[in-house]
Amino acid sequence: QLYYQVLNFAMIVSSALMIWKGLIVITGSESPIVVVLSGSMEPAFHRGDLLFLTNFHDDPIRAGEIVVFKVEGRDIPIVHRVIKIHEKENGNIKFLTKGDNNEVDDRGLYKEGQNWLEKKDVVGRARGFLPYVGMVTIIMNDYPKFKVCI
Repeated sequence: QLYYQVLNFAMIVSSALMIWKGLIVITGSESPIVVVLSGSMEPAFHRGDLLFLTNFHDDPIRAGEIVVFKVEGRDIPIVHRVIKIHEKENGNIKFLTKGDNNEVDDRGLYKEGQNWLEKKDVVGRARGFLPYVGMVTIIMNDYPKFKVCI
């Protein structure tokens, strides 16, 4: 009996892992699903919204689109809107981001001396969302004792 329970659990875990890896391949994003952790993008996205991302490198980044990016020295990706594009003559593109609910741009969040993001910093671009579905993740992070109850 216990053997079958362990086997069943292992199959569920391996299936979930295969689905996750499949999503990574299909979307081109190292993290195809993320949870919005702050209110910096309100009213577009709220804390706890689940975002679906793609990251196709051939797609040009445009002002107005919402990107998820990582910066050196920070573990958690940030979800913000591209507000300015800076294109060089050689075709390289750099861009500046800002949270819709923030008063200033994100230069204070980037690593020291960095004024623009590059495509390599992008984890993905928001393509869809489910409102508040990620609140479970936030509750488990904010209240670690809740994890034990589950």
